[in-house]
Amino acid sequence: MAFKQSLIENNSIQLQASADSWEQAIKIGTDMLITSGAINSSYHDAIISSIKQLGPYIVIAPQFALPHARPENGVNKTAFALVTLQKPVFFEGEDEAVDVLITLAGSTSDEHMEGLLEVTQILDDEDSETGVDLDKLRHCRTVEEIYTVIDNALNVEIA
Repeated sequence: MAFKQSLIENNSIQLQASADSWEQAIKIGTDMLITSGAINSSYHDAIISSIKQLGPYIVIAPQFALPHARPENGVNKTAFALVTLQKPVFFEGEDEAVDVLITLAGSTSDEHMEGLLEVTQILDDEDSETGVDLDKLRHCRTVEEIYTVIDNALNVEIA
């Protein structure tokens, strides 16, 4: 299941959303996937409790989080949700606030890894000091603009 296809099928993009906490920010993404039937609410609960236990393991680059848990925690089908925030939220223990979140629900470990690779490809930026370019997602104001960013990123890789 490709990233863009999943966003379309699950209607799971929310741009310039507002959240007062990291919990709310994660809920925006998981709620869209619960609504589409891709995950159960137990998946959301697993993400929150894992972060409370393990710390913010989902913050994988400055200002970027990849909320995810294990497939057996309530994934019905592999899916993604993309959320950008108007105001960044802080995760305890992180220096920089997060304003771009991509929720990943992999139904198997393989699909989980494939999804991760595709997201990495889209955000990859060798010129930036963090290795990722979040601005291309931050600047999007419409779902169509997001699709264009994804297409451009994946086509560049193939070319």
